[in-house]
Amino acid sequence: MKLLKGNGMEKREEIDQILYSELTLALGCTEPACAALSGARLRDELGAIPRKAKVRVSRDMMKNAMGVSIPNSTLSGIAAAVALGIATGESSRGLSVLSALDDEKRMIASDIDIDLSLVENVPALFIEVEAEEAGHSASVAIEREHDRFSRIVKDGREVMENPSFFSECDSSIENETLDNLSLRDVVEYADGLSDGVKDLLEKAYKTNLEISYAGLEEDWGLAVGRTMFPMVTKIESVDDAMRKAAALAASGSDARMSGSCRPVMINSGSGNQGITVTVPVALVAEYLKSGREKLLSALAISELVGLILTNKKARLSALCGAFTASIATAASWVYLLGGGLAEMDAAINNMIANLTGIICDGAKKTCALKIYSSLIAASVAVHLAMRGKSASSESGIVGSDSLESIRYLSQLSHEGMEETDKTILKIMIEKSSNNS
Repeated sequence: MKLLKGNGMEKREEIDQILYSELTLALGCTEPACAALSGARLRDELGAIPRKAKVRVSRDMMKNAMGVSIPNSTLSGIAAAVALGIATGESSRGLSVLSALDDEKRMIASDIDIDLSLVENVPALFIEVEAEEAGHSASVAIEREHDRFSRIVKDGREVMENPSFFSECDSSIENETLDNLSLRDVVEYADGLSDGVKDLLEKAYKTNLEISYAGLEEDWGLAVGRTMFPMVTKIESVDDAMRKAAALAASGSDARMSGSCRPVMINSGSGNQGITVTVPVALVAEYLKSGREKLLSALAISELVGLILTNKKARLSALCGAFTASIATAASWVYLLGGGLAEMDAAINNMIANLTGIICDGAKKTCALKIYSSLIAASVAVHLAMRGKSASSESGIVGSDSLESIRYLSQLSHEGMEETDKTILKIMIEKSSNNS
């Protein structure tokens, strides 16, 4: 299939729109940011601050917000994020809504009673908030994408205007386009980027480099990046550059998961994935002296492969997003090193043969460890691929090519890890109860 042949301009514009929709700024971990956004929109619809609100949330949303610090506060968790969002309002800020927090709003949030409950049989990314105040009622739901309002009801009436901050972000169109993209299509697209997409990609990597370098300045979280970054004293080989890049990406996660107020450009609704598919690409391109055009093409590959993989496994699942994002980075590293489709295919197969099964146990400070480990594995996968070495279909869930391997990876995520996901949250809730 040659997606970009024939009616190529139309397909290019569809991919452009996906990148414009997906590569957005967010402050802090995107699950608490999403929860805060839902609370802010509820307050905007009510036109008042409710004294209490009911919140219904999916398993994965709860899991991903339990262990991560909320920017501009000392709190964590869905309930706190919703209360802070209600106190803040200004939902037009999108996933950066918590940038408006101050002492007064934090005090207001502390007096809001949040009734939080877990709901089954909903999308993995789902939150619904409802409240009554001053004679009015409102209900707001976000699902499937972190800033996509699926339902807004005020005084029993469906509010239809502007149901999403990104009107072009239609999941059915996005899924169909991403489902049909091959590696060949991705590389062909990356080699002919529009000026607007180039500017977007440049903003993405520069924004994420800022928080990554800032993460080196103090001991955020486990300080994975700050500890490992100095270990490579000189960059004398591409392997040195890759290891330095892994540490710098981990540094960005260290800061972000510990409540840094610096924004990130996300991928697949995740700031950690956004950092993973940009920062390591930029550092290796700098070492190779690839130039701006080659760097931006490589970034387009990593961003798109990351989105394709998430589209196969779902945005929130039991499978770690740092792992799938590192697969995307491996593909872009191959591109920077002059490899072709065969080497990209091999690198993806090598990654799936190696780290498949690394679990997501929520967003938290140890995400930086998984980013570092996954990117080190990506460097190994790339070195092997550039020597013509690829895991074969005789190896576990590896397929005859990367497309088949990704299909098996998706099957494992959806079918095989469902009970794993439930068990992870059960353990986390039991720990939280024991520690309270």
